[in-house]
Amino acid sequence: MPAPIFAFDNSYARDLPGLYVDWQAAQAPAPLLLRLNHGLAAELGLDPAALEAQGAEIFSGNAVPEGAQPLAQAYAGHQFGGFSPQLGDGRALLLGEVTTPGGRRDIQLKGSGRTPFSRGGDGKAALGPVLREYLIGEAMHALGIPTSRALAA
Repeated sequence: MPAPIFAFDNSYARDLPGLYVDWQAAQAPAPLLLRLNHGLAAELGLDPAALEAQGAEIFSGNAVPEGAQPLAQAYAGHQFGGFSPQLGDGRALLLGEVTTPGGRRDIQLKGSGRTPFSRGGDGKAALGPVLREYLIGEAMHALGIPTSRALAA
């Protein structure tokens, strides 16, 4: 049996009960892995060959990697000029965290389909915004600006 791709810790689920709901991504027909971020994979200690082989299914949400606990996070905050006691990830799922020499890193699916916290525009991600987030995240990282980064598109 091959080793798991990710060595997940699930501290969010373990330490913050009540601030999430367990959830599964909506299935995607015939997903494609357009681009794997090999540099980020190396920083995270992940095997690029395994990600190339299984990435389309994992990053589309069609397959849940071993050790993952997919969840939609719940939170409160101000939106549209007023306090909202229940907001949350409308189309994102936290799979878990990996620990690296640089600290903990969340592995999250964005555009994974509607969650219980969804409102009108939530759902699967379109290709244009996915590519834009990938490119801009890497550009900001290259400029030394702290940012989220995409492992794949």
